[in-house]
This record gives sequence, structure tokens and C-alpha cells, in this order.
Amino acid sequence: MSAPLPNRNVHRFAVFTAACTFLLLIAGALVTSNDAGLAVPDWPLSYGSLTPPMVGGIFYEHGHRMVATFVGLLSIGLAIWLWRVERRPWLRWLGLSALGVVIGQGILGGMTVLFFLPPAVSSAHAALAQIFFCTVVSIALFTSSWWERTRPSATDFGSPRIHSLAAAVVAATFVQLILGAAFRHKGFGIIPHLAGAAVVTVLVFALARALRRRFAGVPILQSASRMLHVLIGTQLLLGGAAWWSRVYAAPFPQPIPVMVSLTVIHTVMGALVLASTVLLTLACHRIVLRSGAHEQAVERSSQPSRPRHASL
Repeated sequence: MSAPLPNRNVHRFAVFTAACTFLLLIAGALVTSNDAGLAVPDWPLSYGSLTPPMVGGIFYEHGHRMVATFVGLLSIGLAIWLWRVERRPWLRWLGLSALGVVIGQGILGGMTVLFFLPPAVSSAHAALAQIFFCTVVSIALFTSSWWERTRPSATDFGSPRIHSLAAAVVAATFVQLILGAAFRHKGFGIIPHLAGAAVVTVLVFALARALRRRFAGVPILQSASRMLHVLIGTQLLLGGAAWWSRVYAAPFPQPIPVMVSLTVIHTVMGALVLASTVLLTLACHRIVLRSGAHEQAVERSSQPSRPRHASL
């Protein structure tokens, strides 16, 4: 049974908001890769204006602010729409939470400028952007007709449980993105980031292997297994290429376009990996029976039914 029309429209709006948020992540990565974080020294205006000359680093920094403002307006609209038409209270509050996150994101963005790009604040700004993106993507899933009509249809007999393994991949990927942001904002060197990449790679391959072996009859989880291989393989290649381009471009006084492009793609691909693992984790919770649920269902079905007696 498909979702009611108002929910279908909210779903489309949530997908649009998620797509615009992804563009915002690209705009933010372009600011960092082009060293344009302080191209505009004031905030929230740009040189005291809403329309500064879009030249040099101002193009990247002010453009980033404009996209962020648009996404903020979309978040307000999404939160209000969910509150008015959504019947699930927790989803209404999730919409408000997304709005709170994007407001916090804007405040951190202003602090990065006013306090001259402190690594801790800049890294927190990047991490909160990932949380907001994943939240909006999750709202898009929760309002989809797939989520409305899907019921648990598979049982997990492996160990560790697929829910725990998927959640571990999400946590490790998020930490890895924080380490990458800290490296990009000169918080520390690349070694922690490389170590994090190794941990994420091992966990992703373990999750993909578990999905492939335990759920051979569930097409969406089989597709997810292949998707994980493609995402992590692409991200590793992009990371290696971005590092090579950084070393190659070191003698040049200005970043060469290849280095900037590879670094930006590598950064936003990390966001896609995180969002994909979040969606996969939610899908596992929707499709796969939780630990103990299968045993309880079997126990209930094995108990003989008691005959009903007519009341006197």
C-alpha cells in the first residue's frame, strides 16, 4: 500500500533538500580546498553586503554562504511540513532536530570566520555538516513509500548481528570523516586519518561479506553488498589520487586544479559513504528481525492455541 499523498510530497521535498545539502557539502569542500575560508572577513554579511563582488576566494566563500542559506530555508520548510502532516511524533521531532542542527551549523560557520579558522571549530563545522546530511537523508527514507510498506522479512543467524555490524561501520566512518576534516584543517597530520581509513575498510568489507552470505534471498541487501564494495573502492582510489596530487603540486605556489578537484571529490565521496551506510543500517532494522525476535515468534507459533469457551 503506497504512502498517503501528503507524505509522498514531503518525501519528494526531503529528497530535494538532501540533494541541495549535498551541493552544500561540495561548496564547503571547495572553500577549504581553495583556501578561501577567510576570503570574506566578516559574518553574517560579506564585506557588509549581501552581494559582494564574486571574484577570487569571495566566489567560493560567499557562494557557500548563499547555498547554506537556501538549505536553511529548506530545512525550515521541511520541519514545518513534517509537523503539520506527519502522523509519527518521532519523525516530527526529527525534522525539528534537523533544523536545530543546521542552525548550529551556521553558527559554527560564523565562528570559523570570526576566530580565524581554529582547527577544532572548523572540524566541528565539517562534522556537523555530515550529521545534518545524514539526518535529512534519513527523513527522506522514513517518508518514502518503501519504508511505509516494508515489513521484516529476513532473519539473521550470524554473529555479530547485522544491526550491530552496520552501526559499527557508521560510527567508524563518521570518526574517519572527523579525522579527515581535522587533517584538512591542519589540526594534526595524516597518520590518524590513514589508520581510520584502514579500520573503515576492514569493517566495510566485513559488512559486505555478511550481507552477501547471510541474506542471499534478499535482493536489496545483496545490492547493498555490491554497493559497499564500489563505494569503498572508489573512495580509496580517490584518497590515493588526492594525496598523490597534493605531493605533486607541492612545488607550486597555488593549488593546481587537479589537486583541488580530487580533494573535493574525495571529501564529498566520504559523505556519500557515510549516508549510504546510515541508510543501509536503517534498512537492516526495517527488513531483518532483531536479536531474539525470531525466537519469540517461533515460540509463540509453537504454543498450542487454547480453545475458546462460551461464557455462561
